[in-house]
Amino acid sequence: MKKLRIVFMGTPEFAVPSLARLVNSHHQVVGVVTGPDKPRGRGRKLLPTPVKAFAQQKGIHPILQPEKLKDSEFIQQLKVLQADLFVVVAFRILPEAVFTLPPLGTINVHPSLLPKFRGAAPIPWTIIRGEKETGVTIIRINQQVDAGEILAQERYPVYAEDTAGTLHDRLATAGAQLLVKVVNQLAEGKAVARPQPETDATSAPKITREMCHLSFHQSAEQVKNWIHGLSPYPAAYVFYRDEMLKLYRATVVDPGAQPAPPGTIVKAEGKQLHIACQPGVVAILELQKSGKKVLKTEEFLRGYRLQVGEQLS
Repeated sequence: MKKLRIVFMGTPEFAVPSLARLVNSHHQVVGVVTGPDKPRGRGRKLLPTPVKAFAQQKGIHPILQPEKLKDSEFIQQLKVLQADLFVVVAFRILPEAVFTLPPLGTINVHPSLLPKFRGAAPIPWTIIRGEKETGVTIIRINQQVDAGEILAQERYPVYAEDTAGTLHDRLATAGAQLLVKVVNQLAEGKAVARPQPETDATSAPKITREMCHLSFHQSAEQVKNWIHGLSPYPAAYVFYRDEMLKLYRATVVDPGAQPAPPGTIVKAEGKQLHIACQPGVVAILELQKSGKKVLKTEEFLRGYRLQVGEQLS
C-alpha cells in the first residue's frame, strides 16, 4: 500500500480522534490546518484549538491557522507540503482553490447519514428531530456543502437517553475508524464513490441562541428531544421568576396527559420535577441555575424551591 502524505484540517474536539487514528496509521500527516487561537474560560486566556493542542503534543509541523482560506500565502504553504490527500473533519467551508490541490482530492468526515442533515449541526438536529438511527459518512468535497460523492457510510442507533454530547463522542470514534479504512482504499486505488440522492436531502443549520429558548407548547417527546439535542452545549433554557434555568436531561412521564397549561410546574419534590407540555408531561433530570453547577433534580430541589402551579417561560 502506498504511504500517503496527508494534510489534516479540523478544529474542535470531534476532529481529534480522526487525527489520532491517522497519526497512528500507515500514512504520514505532513501538516495540520486549524482555527485561530481564541480566548477561553473566565480569564479569557488565549488557548489553542483541540486539534492544534493534539498536533503540538504529537510534534506535527507545520500547524497552519489561516484567517482567510483564499489567501494566496496560505495556498502556497499547502502546495509546499506536496500532500496526496486533504482530510477535513469539522472545519470551515473550503474554496475550490484549496480542495482541488491534492491529486487524490479532499475528503470529509460528516456525522450523519448524508444526504440527511447537511450543514453545521448534524448531531443536535438528529436528536431534535427524534431520529432513531444516524451514522457517519465519508465524502469527496465538491462545490456544494456536504453534497459530494459518498465513499463510505456506516449506520448507528440513536438511544432514547442520548444527548448531543453522548452521540458526539460515539460518532467521533466511529468516524475516525471509517476514515482510516477509506484512506487505505484510496491509497490502494480501490475506493468507490456514489452520488448522493438529492431527493432525501435535509439541512442541519447552525444552532442559534434563539433556538435554545425552550417552548413547552409542543409534545413532551419534542420537549425532551430539544433538551437532549442541545445538551451539554449550548443547552436549552427557560426562565423561572425572571431567572434563567438551563436544562440538560429529561424523560417523558406521560405522553398524553394535559394536567395544566404548557410550562406549568405540576410536581417539584424529591427527585421529581414535572412540567406540563402540549400534550404530555416531561420530567427534568438535570438542570442548572445561572452561574451555578449542573445538578441532578434531587440535588437542585434541595437548594432551590420551585413552586407547583407556577410557569417556566
